[in-house]
Amino acid sequence: MLTRTISDAARPRLAKGVRLQTDSTTGKNVLLFPEGIVELNETAHEILSRCDGRTLSEIVRELAEDYDADVAALAADVRETLAGLQQRKLIEFT
Repeated sequence: MLTRTISDAARPRLAKGVRLQTDSTTGKNVLLFPEGIVELNETAHEILSRCDGRTLSEIVRELAEDYDADVAALAADVRETLAGLQQRKLIEFT
């Protein structure tokens, strides 16, 4: 999926069986799923922690406010992150 095809109105959410949590041993943020574990960087964690029914545009706007970032640049980064996770079947859009 091309990142620009993810609609501003799309509502990303974790795929069935995927959990966002902090690893008790390392203290790092991770995505747990039946086939394994993915360690998340701070950016991915901030994006995924907002995938709770909010639209893509709401997530981008909140991140831009929290980090005083350019909305257009941030939107591209968020789309790229979500597209990669979608390809791995770790998130889905509603």
